[in-house]
Amino acid sequence: MMIPERNPGCELDLGWINSVNVNLTAVNEFAKKLSTSRELKNEYRAAWLLKAVTCIDLTTLAGDDTHSNIARLCFKAAKPIAEDLLNELGFEYNNTSPIHTAAVCVYPSKVQDAVETLKYMGLAEKIKVASVATGFPSGQTPLKTRLEEIRYAVEKGAKEIDIVIDRSLVLTGKWETLYQEIQQMKEACGPHAHMKAILATGELGTLDNVGLKPAGGVRNAKDALSWLILVKELLGHEWLNPELFRFGASGLLGDLECNLYEYVTGKYPAAYEFSMG
Repeated sequence: MMIPERNPGCELDLGWINSVNVNLTAVNEFAKKLSTSRELKNEYRAAWLLKAVTCIDLTTLAGDDTHSNIARLCFKAAKPIAEDLLNELGFEYNNTSPIHTAAVCVYPSKVQDAVETLKYMGLAEKIKVASVATGFPSGQTPLKTRLEEIRYAVEKGAKEIDIVIDRSLVLTGKWETLYQEIQQMKEACGPHAHMKAILATGELGTLDNVGLKPAGGVRNAKDALSWLILVKELLGHEWLNPELFRFGASGLLGDLECNLYEYVTGKYPAAYEFSMG
């Protein structure tokens, strides 16, 4: 697996930003054509479904999150596919099993619960703890508060910080201010926590304002496979690993599991048979 080097950053280039022009219609047509260029069937489709499982940031961001449901999330991340079903697919859960989600994603206040659970399970090195910070989901809290939230999550053991940007800075073209804020967020992550950016693209007006983290909003197996195909065709096979590509999702895993069940048994199960818990 390719482990990316830590990004040292670069100076802001407004000329590059101002030169960006995206033809949304052309992008959508190209993406549709590319995602349907490969027809996945039988064992090949099952293999890609399993690959999708390993790229998930299994997420709970509920207002009523407790220690117990954070623990359940961690156990599901460790064994995302029903054991009998996984055995039918030729895998089993053991110390070297590659079948687990890439990370669990929680609020900063729940990072310690997730870290302690994964340590108890002996999986702290295999499954990372990611935390949404910087005033998720709006990003509208004061910068000082957002930076303190990052430091708190890192102090409690988060290995990844999913930041949200202040979208108003994008909409008003304040790129330098946005850049400076992101620099400070990166610094707050320290030398060991990896920073990822969440973009509420629906609020950014046009794709000219988007950079891309292909993750959130993917809710079913069909969409997940389309993304995997796009990544492979555009960026290459080496990008199909959880160090570089993630699905931020809570509902996706259940649909992937249902699709794998259908492959093994020939019938599609009821949705409740494979709930996240």
